[in-house]
Amino acid sequence: MQIDLRGRTALVTGSTQGIGAAIAAGLARAGARVAVNGRSEERVRAGAAELEREVPGAEVVPVAADVTTQEGALRVVEALPQVDVLVNNLGVFGAADPLEISDDEWRRYFEVNVLAAVRLIRLFLPGMTERGWGRVQNIASDSAIVVPAEMIHYGMSKTALLAVSRGFAKQAAGTGVTVNSVIAGPTHTGGVRNFVYELVDRTLPWEEAQRAFMRRYRPQSLLQRLIEPEEIANMVVYLASDQASATTGGAVRADGGYVDSILP
Repeated sequence: MQIDLRGRTALVTGSTQGIGAAIAAGLARAGARVAVNGRSEERVRAGAAELEREVPGAEVVPVAADVTTQEGALRVVEALPQVDVLVNNLGVFGAADPLEISDDEWRRYFEVNVLAAVRLIRLFLPGMTERGWGRVQNIASDSAIVVPAEMIHYGMSKTALLAVSRGFAKQAAGTGVTVNSVIAGPTHTGGVRNFVYELVDRTLPWEEAQRAFMRRYRPQSLLQRLIEPEEIANMVVYLASDQASATTGGAVRADGGYVDSILP
């Protein structure tokens, strides 16, 4: 399949590392002009430089802004007035005793994982519909469906993203704009590596720790390994393409068979 995103501008939030960086690289390889986003000027510049090294000739736009705030979101729009592909990847996660999660922490997860995405969709969707083409993707998680006992607040936020995606897909009905969520399974990133070591013996070598984590906490994974970020990026690049024009309002799985369900 030849995916050609030349002439398209993509914004990937939280794209200085991990899944976001892999998505940015995948979109750049397909020819898109890609905006790398994060809160820190230094990290954004470093992330943009790394993307330029990884994808020679890529057109990269560094956009340092905290999209969890209205001011930050408006700063993004000022730097990048037109976006054709919006990937809301930014998110926080962590393990916590459900009975010890404070009100402020519940609010923080909603603000970062849900409202930041809603805010950017609200800002960029009108331009997409006016031009008659656009792609919005919200990076969700298997935790949206199989809520882990140690991550209820995270699961709540990702479940909300599924509803956000479906609702905005209805708002964009018939316009040529698609809105989907991507259900990412347990993925090998630096943050997840730290998370794994919070739950298993820190003295174990990484490969052994990873297997122990999957056996104990994610036994239903059919891959029986962590997913690599590039595997999530492949799904995002496809959904950003013209070839995915009939896929909208969906919760598309790149979860390694983790969710024991036929749909979504």
